[in-house]
Amino acid sequence: MPTDPFVPERLEDEPRQEPNLPPGVKMPPARSWVANRPGDIPAGWPSGKLLGSPGPNVGYALTLANRARDRFVLAPHEHPEDAIAVVAEIAMRRAALFGRAQVMPDVEFGMRIMGYTGDVASDFVDWRVRAVKDVHHDYYERRALVDAIPVDILRLVPAALPAHLPEARDALRASVPDSPAEYAPEP
Repeated sequence: MPTDPFVPERLEDEPRQEPNLPPGVKMPPARSWVANRPGDIPAGWPSGKLLGSPGPNVGYALTLANRARDRFVLAPHEHPEDAIAVVAEIAMRRAALFGRAQVMPDVEFGMRIMGYTGDVASDFVDWRVRAVKDVHHDYYERRALVDAIPVDILRLVPAALPAHLPEARDALRASVPDSPAEYAPEP
């Protein structure tokens, strides 16, 4: 029977890993990696306005937010698409901070910060209706909202969030401009 040419026939032909080395021979420790190729970013990932939060499979947050659609408590004139877009973006940023894909607790975290769980003051709801209006069509406004949430709050475990909700909501209200001119693209 023919064998795949990439499958070694003898143990001596296999890659030299720890179990295959002769007795007394150790593998040298791995050398540290250095960003020295032409496309590498040597100083880490750039940060700033509109650069987002790169992470693995960030689009999955939209799927998770849509699954939670029935649990959103919306004001009379709010659209679910706007709420889903903002909550998904918060979940994307939170998961990217941890270097992992999104999970449902990230979506619930975003829902609580934005007050879509129903436990929020009416003045915040009034602000949210204006701030979130049509953000599912406008990346700049969505990024302005998400970037306003302090990273320290996004890194909290979900159980610790209730104690920090006023701080997060105050940061949102203080940092989001009345008009998105600050985030508009330059001509």
